Amino acid sequence: MEGSGVVSLPRQQKPMVCVEYPGLVQDVGRMLRTLGGEEGVSRVYADPAKRLELYYRPKDPYCHPLCANRFPTTTMILRVKKKTRKKNSGDPNTENPTQEGTISMEILGVVGTVYKFQGMSDFQYLAFTNGSDGPRTSLYDRVLLEKPEKEEYFHQDIPLYIPPPIFSRLDNPVDYYYRPNINHRDGYQNPHLSSDNLIGLSRARRPHNAIFVNFEDGEVPSEPHPAAVKNWKKLCTNPVDKKVEQEMKRLFKCRPIWSRNAIKANISIHPDKLKLLLPYFAYYMLTGPWRSLWVRFGYDPRKNPEAKIYQVLDFRIRCGMKYGYTPNDMPVKAKRSTYNYSLPITLKKPVPQAVSMQDLTHGLGSLGSKDSKKLPSNKYRLKESVYIFREGNLPPYRQMFYQLCDLNVDSLQEIIKRNDGSENECTERDGWCLPKTSDLLRDSMSLMIKQIIRSKRPALFTSPSAPNDSKEPLTYESGEEEEDEEEEFHPSEGSENEMETELLDYV
Repeated sequence: MEGSGVVSLPRQQKPMVCVEYPGLVQDVGRMLRTLGGEEGVSRVYADPAKRLELYYRPKDPYCHPLCANRFPTTTMILRVKKKTRKKNSGDPNTENPTQEGTISMEILGVVGTVYKFQGMSDFQYLAFTNGSDGPRTSLYDRVLLEKPEKEEYFHQDIPLYIPPPIFSRLDNPVDYYYRPNINHRDGYQNPHLSSDNLIGLSRARRPHNAIFVNFEDGEVPSEPHPAAVKNWKKLCTNPVDKKVEQEMKRLFKCRPIWSRNAIKANISIHPDKLKLLLPYFAYYMLTGPWRSLWVRFGYDPRKNPEAKIYQVLDFRIRCGMKYGYTPNDMPVKAKRSTYNYSLPITLKKPVPQAVSMQDLTHGLGSLGSKDSKKLPSNKYRLKESVYIFREGNLPPYRQMFYQLCDLNVDSLQEIIKRNDGSENECTERDGWCLPKTSDLLRDSMSLMIKQIIRSKRPALFTSPSAPNDSKEPLTYESGEEEEDEEEEFHPSEGSENEMETELLDYV
């Protein structure tokens, strides 16, 4: 073929996205529906961490998606045109005349991002039943609820349909390394298994060597575990670590009990080094009024009534229609939300940068590195609102763990100090405080928060049926008062998800 080529450059290059579709496209509209439409592709493209999902059956809720990874690229989309014309060669014996012409190319745009489907499609499970005569019948119209149904609908007999218990969490083949048998020393006995905890029995203990104490234990430890001292002295030897060690010593000298958030708000230290430093100065309380707190070695709060002010208060912001605002109307966001949950296969999680031995020895970039001047001295320090409650300020999270001494409100301190000088007994539920002290504190704090939300969003508390609601005095409705009988107390009962998260760092 002979001809000349002409390339036409666009006046303005348009950024474009390429999707390598794993199939033969015969209908562009149906193809786009499997990707969620143009809006779905645009929504995924706006988040670099998301993977593009492809559903071969978009209307099937049981369809398992294929996921495409996002890659940067530098390619162009060309439109090629070839102009041809028939020309007789003059030979009467020639049946097919030769073709000649010019080829023109036009750059439509530049592709900067490409989505490639590199994984396996996994299982596709269909809801159907086999008839007596052989053909398969779909069950979607019988198992999917599209409108409210009466009670008779749920008592009808339908074929048994049991989907797989779980689909694969990975869409790429991986090598599975089987764990070898564990060789124990002579005389080792397997731990007693119970229904409370069946996880983590075969995992190696993390080498942080923290000491845990329950409320009912006898004596408290007076010195750290030798391995904890060895780890801190071995890995933390630079002047920055020495300075942080002195600051931590000063904190526990002026106050024997601290929460981890309170420490992180007073000292700027890398979290990986904090895991090594805390077991060097304090032990961890698992249960009782000081649960989830770090206590200085040798100090027993159960024998010291002055430790009352260091007790922990598990406080949660109450919400609901009876309080005048719903969770969605609350100015305080939740730490975690199931509405924003993404499947592991649909999210490109960045690989965390491993902390090497050299990083720990040299202060994780705080000293001896080229970027040491760029790092602020309070890089890892938290705001004081993570552990201090003040009147007029909303907590940063809907669930908070406060120490009583960090409730900086006079009315709250009056509730705490009602029995000052007459503390006779330390109980696991109330510690050195009077019974129901925690309930009174929660009620007062909830009323303060309701007043703050009312001032910031007054429209939430006004309704056509009650125009004079704002003129009425603020009254608090306690959720416990609606129960017919008091809930039975279990030692250390309550939300301990934050404590369990901290325990995972050491167990």
